[in-house]
Amino acid sequence: MAEFNVDEFLARFQERAAAVRERGIPPLEGEARRSYVAQMETDFTDYSLLGSAEWAVEDGNLVLRIPLGG
Repeated sequence: MAEFNVDEFLARFQERAAAVRERGIPPLEGEARRSYVAQMETDFTDYSLLGSAEWAVEDGNLVLRIPLGG
């Protein structure tokens, strides 16, 4: 099994968030467009939250602490 690097793992989520933010919207109309934009917003939120997590190993478990504002 390959070595797991948590910092690289979280960096990939930061990269994914940036990619979602930068990508354009394909030529969609109506409900398909609204659905696509909603999914982009969800993806960005999810990736951003994970990308901003602080981590620790506690009792053999990877623990991600995600700041929720403030």
